[in-house]
Amino acid sequence: MRLSAQKTVCTFVTCLVLVAACQAQSQSHAQTQAPAIDVELRFQTPTVADSGRYHRLSRAEQWQPGETAVIVCDMWDAHHCLNAVRRVNELAPRIEQFTQSLRGDGVTIIHAPSSCMEAYQKHAARLRSIAMPSAASVPEDIASWCDQIPAEETIAYPLDQADGGEDDDLDEHSLWAAQLQASGRDPRAPWVAQCAAITIDEQTDYISDSGVEIWNILEGRKIRNVILVGVHTNMCVLGRPFGLRRLATAGKNVVLARDLTDTMYDPRAWPYASHFTGTDLIVQHIERYVCPTISSGQILGDAFRFSGDQRPRLVMLISEDEYKTEESLPKFAAKHLSQHFSVSTIYSRDGEPNQLESLAEIQSADAMLVSVRRRTLPAADLEMIRAFVRSGRPMIGIRTASHAFSLRNAQPAVGLAVWPEFDAEVWGGSYTNHYGNQLSSTLSIVEPAPPHPILSAIGPLTIMPGGSLYKTAPLAAGTQALLMGAVAGEQPEPVAWTYVRRDGGRSFYTSLGHVDDFAQPPFEALLSAGIHWACGLEPHALQEVEQQNKRYATGQGRQRK
Repeated sequence: MRLSAQKTVCTFVTCLVLVAACQAQSQSHAQTQAPAIDVELRFQTPTVADSGRYHRLSRAEQWQPGETAVIVCDMWDAHHCLNAVRRVNELAPRIEQFTQSLRGDGVTIIHAPSSCMEAYQKHAARLRSIAMPSAASVPEDIASWCDQIPAEETIAYPLDQADGGEDDDLDEHSLWAAQLQASGRDPRAPWVAQCAAITIDEQTDYISDSGVEIWNILEGRKIRNVILVGVHTNMCVLGRPFGLRRLATAGKNVVLARDLTDTMYDPRAWPYASHFTGTDLIVQHIERYVCPTISSGQILGDAFRFSGDQRPRLVMLISEDEYKTEESLPKFAAKHLSQHFSVSTIYSRDGEPNQLESLAEIQSADAMLVSVRRRTLPAADLEMIRAFVRSGRPMIGIRTASHAFSLRNAQPAVGLAVWPEFDAEVWGGSYTNHYGNQLSSTLSIVEPAPPHPILSAIGPLTIMPGGSLYKTAPLAAGTQALLMGAVAGEQPEPVAWTYVRRDGGRSFYTSLGHVDDFAQPPFEALLSAGIHWACGLEPHALQEVEQQNKRYATGQGRQRK
């Protein structure tokens, strides 16, 4: 018996030595053969210090495959949340394509299905992980979960996950739990292995759920760059010992593949957004406070999108100095657009009002909202906006959008361009000026037949305009006036209208948009309904807007503890 045991130990050690030798040979081959990988890292920086507003920027890098790894986090074969299982099953084939492509280039693939190591005791990829020599130095706390890093200490978490984030229908969830139990699995922790759709290569890959072991792999293979894929973004991807927080603070060039992940978030919790907006909010949080992100489309061609994510992508252009829409519009969007839209915001650069940062984002957007006042842009940037309009995509404008890209009795500086016909061509309006700020105006509804869905959404008209009345008449053919405004002794002026443009696209414009207007739920309902109408969606009714205001005001994000 003693000789047999000694033989078994020797065989096991020999196996580990051979595994380590094969891994070293594979690494050497990859480093000499594969070309560099081009990646575009997206990150966010404050528009101005302590403003709470951020530019979304990117930088290009070239990564050597031999210095790069992908960690596949917790892509389990089962989960207590049925909707999470469905999304994992949809995501897994894309992760398989991603890892297959990068593995072929010589990138190291580490599979980290936490709490599932028993299933892989004899797997070559598991033995390979165990065989890695201990690193010369190990970061403090690399073996433990990380809830927060210093950059996150002064900010609120962007969503409430205190209830665990399950978004199942309650009846369906009960049936799923019973099915798990009947199959012999713990309904609260039913995972036993990684989902089968993702290949674990016995010749090259690694399997571990240990922060120390994974650190040994990274150091042993001289890996600088790490891509995290898998679930769940707001919990395990961020917090595991091998997650984004630990690796970022340990000095690795770590990134999240933002389209190869999913959150545990229930839209019935604050901020009462769609599940996919919940993921967007966590990605936004990561890009601001933890590390950059990339898209799998940089490797595979097109970014991945869940089939259930049907939200139009709305980009808001904000650059004006009169009405504080840089504050009011993002708050409005967070409350009233996050259920049906994916929203991003483009601001002008600090001290450079004619430079809209990262304007190229509009090229992949589905709709554009404009709150810009008398800006002159580089000709190429203005042409980008013209091309967007020509494509027939929806346009929404508030207040100063009528004179967004024109100057009053002045010429643009060299290298900059104007679009004085923007009002007429995009909104169908004729802005010339406004009545005095001291003149209060009253609004009235224009009753079309049949009733317009925007007017149906706002209910009885109770908006008290906070700003001066714009002179916008006459409107072009193809417009439909919805609201009129009047000051004493003057002809009424259109205040809100729709326009079907010559390119076939829908536009909605309102000359409202003063900061005081945003404090009134009927105005929020008007703007929300106008955006939904322009994008072909059913508008929210005033009652829903008021309800969301109350729910949103009482909620708060909670950091996972």
